[in-house]
Amino acid sequence: MTTPTVDVHAHILLPEVEALVAGLPGLAEARALDARRNGPAALAVSGAMVREVVPRATDVTLRLAAMDAQGVDVQLVSPSPSHYHYWADEPTAEKVYRLANEATAAHCAQAPDRLKGLGLVPLQHPDQAVRALEHALDMGLSGVEISSHAPGRELSDPAYEPFWTRAEQTGAILFLHPFGCTLDDRLDQWYLSNVVGQPTENAVALSHLIFSGVLDRHQELTLIAAHGGGYLPTHIGRSDHAWSTRSDVGAGCAHMPSSYLGRLYFDSLVHDPHVLRELVRAVGADRVLLGSDFPFDMGTGDPVGALRAARLPDAHFHAVRGGNAAALLRKD
Repeated sequence: MTTPTVDVHAHILLPEVEALVAGLPGLAEARALDARRNGPAALAVSGAMVREVVPRATDVTLRLAAMDAQGVDVQLVSPSPSHYHYWADEPTAEKVYRLANEATAAHCAQAPDRLKGLGLVPLQHPDQAVRALEHALDMGLSGVEISSHAPGRELSDPAYEPFWTRAEQTGAILFLHPFGCTLDDRLDQWYLSNVVGQPTENAVALSHLIFSGVLDRHQELTLIAAHGGGYLPTHIGRSDHAWSTRSDVGAGCAHMPSSYLGRLYFDSLVHDPHVLRELVRAVGADRVLLGSDFPFDMGTGDPVGALRAARLPDAHFHAVRGGNAAALLRKD
């Protein structure tokens, strides 16, 4: 039997969540910060783009038709990162993750053979993280999506230890997908907040997990990094050099930073066949998964074609196309 083609980076928009938070204290401030970080030109283009993709991001029939056109058999569907709402207080955050988990599960249940789902975790309230993860799993979801940080907290924060432990115990899939970039208005032109900001945030978040020892303490975590892990996998040599040369760099993790790449998963969405080949070389063909960022404009409408352009050996091509992800989802 042919291995299905599996896209692990596909999103759903959740109007229910946005209706829930509309008008609440903190939302206007968060949107003003987002506007400042992105700049007016980017906001104008993004607004029109989001309005155009809403049908495909909400309607299962349209989603399945788009998947058929792309040659994708299965999507791992995660909420748009715009639904994180890490500004929310504890009662609101619980309502957000419960509604997001339930709505994503209901969407995927309309085509259970083709759609698998991920929920949300309020990283701004670490005490809720385990409950949110368990709620997602109880809804039949495969795991949860998280950003690269929460306000005032990096992923290396000890407060997340119970979350990592429970994720490891359950085998839940964690999808690391940044939203926003703390370089702020330095990136407020030319959509640099996304173009440069997203791969930067991926690299910073993964570095926190590596250098803090999180991946030493939780060796069985199933974590997928969006956008090919950003800048880190193809520039990991600098991290290895620092670990080997400086006592402060190596104090928190037991092994060479590059050795941890083989414990993580990375999507294929790097927009350059040469970079994709290097990603496969750096992390291993068994650690790269097909990703499209469906249906947004910074993704690809032809993820299989983008993978084919890398001219990988056949075995590697089919592993990335779906074999690796299918094994993860069977495990789930």
